[in-house]
Amino acid sequence: MFQMPIKVSTGIVFLAGLLFLCSCNSDNSPEVNGNEPTPTATGPNVNANKAYLPEFRRLEMPHRNGGTDTILVHKSSDGAVNYIVEWDYQKKSQRWSCYVLDKDYMQKNTDRYYDPNNQYFDDDLIPESMQWYEDPYNYNGEGLQHGHICPSADRLYARDANIQTFFLTNMQPQYGAFNEGIWGKLENKVREIARLSDTLYVCKGGTIDDGVYGKYNKVYRRLGNGLIIPRYFFMALLRVSNGTYSAIGIWTDQIINANDTGANMGQYAISIDELEQRTGIDFFCNLPDNIEDNVEKSYRSILSWNIK
Repeated sequence: MFQMPIKVSTGIVFLAGLLFLCSCNSDNSPEVNGNEPTPTATGPNVNANKAYLPEFRRLEMPHRNGGTDTILVHKSSDGAVNYIVEWDYQKKSQRWSCYVLDKDYMQKNTDRYYDPNNQYFDDDLIPESMQWYEDPYNYNGEGLQHGHICPSADRLYARDANIQTFFLTNMQPQYGAFNEGIWGKLENKVREIARLSDTLYVCKGGTIDDGVYGKYNKVYRRLGNGLIIPRYFFMALLRVSNGTYSAIGIWTDQIINANDTGANMGQYAISIDELEQRTGIDFFCNLPDNIEDNVEKSYRSILSWNIK
């Protein structure tokens, strides 16, 4: 097992109905960055997450998958929620990471974490039995990279927040051309959208469940050590500007689209309703039903999202 040189994560684990408190900070309020509450809307909501934890009602968090999932709530040392992960402890793969981008989170107060001897490591919120015995990306012979789902570049507001993005539970296997190419371009686009929004709620991941989309299996392949390589990667974005909510989905194939120049990123845009059908994930379930139904049907236009 890889051991963190320092303890960087204060947070909460929710595992199959059991709650584990792993924090020396008692503030579990649903705050965005430690001081401003998550924007809320009123109205009936029949499919919201049950509030086992206040964080489960945050707008960026999708509906829990249940079964063999573990919800990992990572917080920085000031008590702010950094990002949340759904980790399937049988598959030893993450289903998604979700987080918030706003003016506070997008501050640059630190540099990207780097340690040549310990760059990617086990998540200190969960026991060894739920994690990899050793880094499964090592010596894979596939040219696979550790693909951040909550990017390091989105978490430069605090040193410990950035370090937390290097947990193996925040990684998905991505081929280098895809990770450094169109996926990186899409992540840059998300940051551009966030700068033009009051608040941007983000949920991202890869397809780890069996099934077919179009002509291809959603799981591209499995390595001999059991590591799942998703074929498809997705983003679900919920934007709040001047009190108005809008949403858009992004869906891309890391095999076919690996060498895309990014000249037409609009081709990857779909509605949240369509993204939910392709992934089986219920995004933005904590919105009141009338707002959720409205924003998930369509995404207006790609130009309104500054996507070309």
